[in-house]
Amino acid sequence: MFINSVILLLQEILEAALLISVLLVITNLFHDIWGRSFVLRKTWIFYALILGCAGAWLYALVTPTVSEWFDYVGQEVVNSLIHLVSLGFLILLSWVAPSNYFSDKTSQRAQLVIASMVVIVLLALVREGSEILLYLGGVTSQSENVVPVLSGAVIGAGIGLSCGVILYYGLTSLSHTWAFRVCLLLLAFVCGNIASQIVMLLTQADWLPYTAIAWDTAGLLPENSITGRLLYALIGYEATPSILQAVCYGLAMLIIIFGPLFRLAWPGILAKNVEQ
Repeated sequence: MFINSVILLLQEILEAALLISVLLVITNLFHDIWGRSFVLRKTWIFYALILGCAGAWLYALVTPTVSEWFDYVGQEVVNSLIHLVSLGFLILLSWVAPSNYFSDKTSQRAQLVIASMVVIVLLALVREGSEILLYLGGVTSQSENVVPVLSGAVIGAGIGLSCGVILYYGLTSLSHTWAFRVCLLLLAFVCGNIASQIVMLLTQADWLPYTAIAWDTAGLLPENSITGRLLYALIGYEATPSILQAVCYGLAMLIIIFGPLFRLAWPGILAKNVEQ
């Protein structure tokens, strides 16, 4: 139980920590690149954390009821809806931010960016936090599991948070151009992961048709291995994804990659903006 708690908490915390770290770095980059013409206050993270934690607790409370909806596939449907909204705001974030130094309506764009970041983090915490609460509530119902499970949970959460902090400072140590490129690439992977999970959940609920397996890498890297779980948290690794999952993963990444903000990061225009 101890090892399971460490791995599960690490996986769940790492997903949220990755997203929060990247968005905080992007907040810094927006301020450095566009200056006073595009002001983003970091206080948005506190609102997102408070609302997200409250939402996770409430969702964990109503999950037993939600699971009975839609002929007992309510949890899959609601989780897929949460993922879908998250994906929509991630795409909005990549398209609404200024794509050049002289973009107009920067104040309105800044408000949309902040709102998008709050919703993205809020929903991520609702997703991951509710799963953690449900897991801890279930396994600690037996008194002999309390100590090993809580000990493992603390260690797993500590490692996950530490990874988020290391990622944040690692990205901030890069040049503006490369930090921006890496952040946007990570967001593209996050979008692909979310799109894949939407397909998986709706397929499990029989709302989408089953498709053949695209590939099988279970022999090389099992999903339930430590490396497999960490890769799942980072890039959404699955050993046996369906064709529909693989296609949606790729399409979601392409939407970010071909967005105006992602294209801006590659020709070196960001460096010119900073100089101006």
